[in-house]
Amino acid sequence: MRFVAGVGDAREIVEVTGGDGRYRAVMDGQVWEVDARSGAQGIWTLLLGGRSYVADVSDSAGACVVVVGGERYIIEVEEETRHIIRTRGGAGVGQGGHTVRAPMPGKITHVSVTAGDVVAPGDTLVVVEAMKMENELRATVAGTVREVRVEAGQPVNAGDILVVVD
Repeated sequence: MRFVAGVGDAREIVEVTGGDGRYRAVMDGQVWEVDARSGAQGIWTLLLGGRSYVADVSDSAGACVVVVGGERYIIEVEEETRHIIRTRGGAGVGQGGHTVRAPMPGKITHVSVTAGDVVAPGDTLVVVEAMKMENELRATVAGTVREVRVEAGQPVNAGDILVVVD
């Protein structure tokens, strides 16, 4: 599975495979073989590159706080597909309005607006199912819905125009 991991403003794609405590992580072309075992609440033992580490892992406002070797890291981890949808959101600004496009191939499962509706930033416009996940595409600007080009059950391709807001 691919993730986007970030510390501060830096973001990296991390691909993780394996299971049952034995994992392979690939980041920036570097391969890491990791043996990770969960101990007491939030305490992990890691064997990495022949060295043993103890990591204290906790959640803080949706980020992982990891303390290892006396160093504290705040790491934001998000599944790559979810990251793409959230950051690119299929939104593009075209002349005369805000155009919401499908961020990837999928199927429309719900349309929340019709032409003429007034929307505010954050309002759900459509829901796209992609890779077995439902993703809400939301308005990023206030305005009036000029066009809705899709309906529930319709398949879409990456880049298809779904909704136009003026």
